[in-house]
Amino acid sequence: MDFPGGNILPATPQAKIYVAGAAVVLFVGVCLTSLKSKPEKTAENPSLLKSLWLFAYSCFLKPHSGDAKRNQQDALESFYKGQAGAYDTTRRALLKGREDMLALAAAQLKVRAQESGSGSKRRVWVDVGGGTGFNIETMAQFVDVPTFFDSVYLVDFSPSLCEVAQKRFERLGWKNVRVVCDDARKFRLEDHEPAFPGDRPRSPGLSYFSQKRPTHGGADLITMSYSLSMMPDYYSIVDSLPPLLSPNGIVGVVDFYVQSQVDISFRNYTGGSVNRHVNFFGRTFWRAWFDLDRVVLEPGRRDYVEYSFGTILNLNNRNYALGAIPYYIWIGTHKQPVSSSLPHEIVEKVDALVTESPYLHPANHSKALSRAVEKAAPELRSKAFDAAIVNLSANLPLPSFFYQNHHYRIYYDDQLQKHKQFNDEYIYAFTWEDTRVDERILNLKSDDVVLAICSAGDNILSYALQGPARVHAVDLNPTQCHLLELKVAAYHSLPYEDFWKIFGEGKHPDFCSLLVQKMSPHLSSRAFQYWYNNSHIFTKLKGGLYDTGGSKHAIRIFSWITLVFGCRRAVKELLAAKTLNEQREIWRNKIRPALLSRLVSKFVVSQESFLWTALGVPKNQLAILEADHAVSPAVCGENPRAKNTRSHAIWEYMVNTLDPMVEQTHIGTDNPYYYVCAEGKFSPRCHPDYLSKHAHAKLSQPGALDGLRIHTDEIEEVIARITPGTLTVAVVMDSMDWFDPGSTAATTQICKLNRALKMGGRVMCRSSGLKPWYLEEFEKHGFVAKCHGSRENGACIDRVNMYASCWIMTKRDNLPPATPAADGMAGPEITSLEI
Repeated sequence: MDFPGGNILPATPQAKIYVAGAAVVLFVGVCLTSLKSKPEKTAENPSLLKSLWLFAYSCFLKPHSGDAKRNQQDALESFYKGQAGAYDTTRRALLKGREDMLALAAAQLKVRAQESGSGSKRRVWVDVGGGTGFNIETMAQFVDVPTFFDSVYLVDFSPSLCEVAQKRFERLGWKNVRVVCDDARKFRLEDHEPAFPGDRPRSPGLSYFSQKRPTHGGADLITMSYSLSMMPDYYSIVDSLPPLLSPNGIVGVVDFYVQSQVDISFRNYTGGSVNRHVNFFGRTFWRAWFDLDRVVLEPGRRDYVEYSFGTILNLNNRNYALGAIPYYIWIGTHKQPVSSSLPHEIVEKVDALVTESPYLHPANHSKALSRAVEKAAPELRSKAFDAAIVNLSANLPLPSFFYQNHHYRIYYDDQLQKHKQFNDEYIYAFTWEDTRVDERILNLKSDDVVLAICSAGDNILSYALQGPARVHAVDLNPTQCHLLELKVAAYHSLPYEDFWKIFGEGKHPDFCSLLVQKMSPHLSSRAFQYWYNNSHIFTKLKGGLYDTGGSKHAIRIFSWITLVFGCRRAVKELLAAKTLNEQREIWRNKIRPALLSRLVSKFVVSQESFLWTALGVPKNQLAILEADHAVSPAVCGENPRAKNTRSHAIWEYMVNTLDPMVEQTHIGTDNPYYYVCAEGKFSPRCHPDYLSKHAHAKLSQPGALDGLRIHTDEIEEVIARITPGTLTVAVVMDSMDWFDPGSTAATTQICKLNRALKMGGRVMCRSSGLKPWYLEEFEKHGFVAKCHGSRENGACIDRVNMYASCWIMTKRDNLPPATPAADGMAGPEITSLEI
């Protein structure tokens, strides 16, 4: 919908900004007039040319006399009456995102109905400012409107638009849709819906967590499609929505907006701020342009919706077909999360899930809150709990995490520089650790509590397949966690065939529709925004998932080398080799001379920029590699000065990695780590554990991944907030290599690992060194180190063979208690709470 403008341009500087645009529209209108095709105001379906002329004339040329009575409905009629029949035709290109908003809302409704077991419950939808009924008819793409909804109410204040809507539903024959031509502020569901018991008690003067929450009745879905920006008294409209909404109901909004970064700074409840900022020119231009039709793009409208409800999903986008007009899609629900049967229960429950603390069901909400406040200072608390307490004290909605259908993605502040440093890109599109070896060494049991670095999530899902009590996935890079989230959401929502196309082949032509219609209810807001923005990864003709991330550079360089040296066909032959002997011959004679040439090592692989960007090897890990090379027999027995160089160290490391791997593992059938590098995808006979049909059947079962926690933070930040003595396994991959030798940071992390682990708990790590320096630090702080694989004497320790050694550190002693300050963890700032 649009709102009528006045017949005189406002005498402000803003008006001058859109004069040029208006002149263009006027010129188009004159051209259309020359066609001598005078529009009939009563025409229901005018031609395209007539529709465009009606739009241009009504928006930019026609004087609107309705303002004279200062009556909202009269003003609307003055604007819409002449173009009501052409409304849908002229708004298709302008009003982007409506279909996606409806699809997201429908997906949420389906999942919530399934999980609550309320399939037979009466379902109601209220479309506020529904205009011609386009949204309701479009919803039929996602659900069967006549059967899915028992009642649908279209509420609009324009008689002309309501008349078009009425004729639409008469044509469709939908008996469950009712058009209500009235002020939305006056709409009460009990006036139209006998099953609705009436208003629920509300206390506007108290915190929303002190109000009595609706327990029955109400609309399951309320939508506002490009109507909020047109409502003069939007506060009262938004305030009227919570009483209409059912306890588990969904609100969907799509509309124009302009905001700067300053507008949303320090807000943790908006579901993320990616693409939300609009630059100064864009803010000024679009506000002035839309002011002509009294479509108001002030930030306060969107802000008030986000303040009044809890955010489930938030999407910021641009309509590039018409000059990059900013628009947003927002899906929300009641401020008080429905997942708590009593107020404040969700805060305590989620905190227990994150910190491994015992959770006791509260006897009543006042005792629950008192206990939460009392325990805030002395006990370990998650960052999600700290954020929730701050928001509750200010009567703000909780962070979006609390309103998700799943609580495995833990709250984090995406505006911190430590998260932004990765430039919104993951390094690894697949995990480089051999999960088969992990399974054999760790032998996880049903009572194990595992903490592991997330990477691409393949290893996390492999651990989940073994059925431990809990798996904590940790990564500082948010996008690595987004990738794991996507895989988990796919388990929840997709059949195996679609799951395989996305993660096995790395491509799916319908990825975007699957993301919106199937996976969105199982994703956090930030992860959904990320994959919506990057859906092209899975739909482009070339490449795919495994041609993305930092690791794509290594794969592309490998492809370039094989092309330059004319051995691309040999790589195909290697992957198709039926026996190890055949594979070895192809490697030795056709591929090895090119890939392991000194030229490639010196000018490509040994460069620090390549090692970090493509392989994720930092300078400290490179130093460990070089130190081992300096004392290796190959160097000491020959000419150290000639051989002890970085390029030679890298060359020797590559030789020790690749030669044993090719000699002892069959790539085409049993080494997915190198198969995907050469082929750009996995194959049905060669893939990681999590991509098997068996894994999909197991992990797609209800509750199969309830024990998963995804932390976007440093390892030591996570283990510092986990209850001491609760972890049984910590898999830190090669992260210890990243510390400066002898650094206090490494010692601090080892001490925190000791406190978090049970007696007998294990830390598993891989290293680029044969005997890394930090083994001694582990042994000084209560651990016993044991090697479970070393590449000495040409050994191949696993199918990746990328690391020189693999170690298990077993906790044998408890360290003495340490103060929070000594342990590198500040105590909570909040000591009291008033609600």
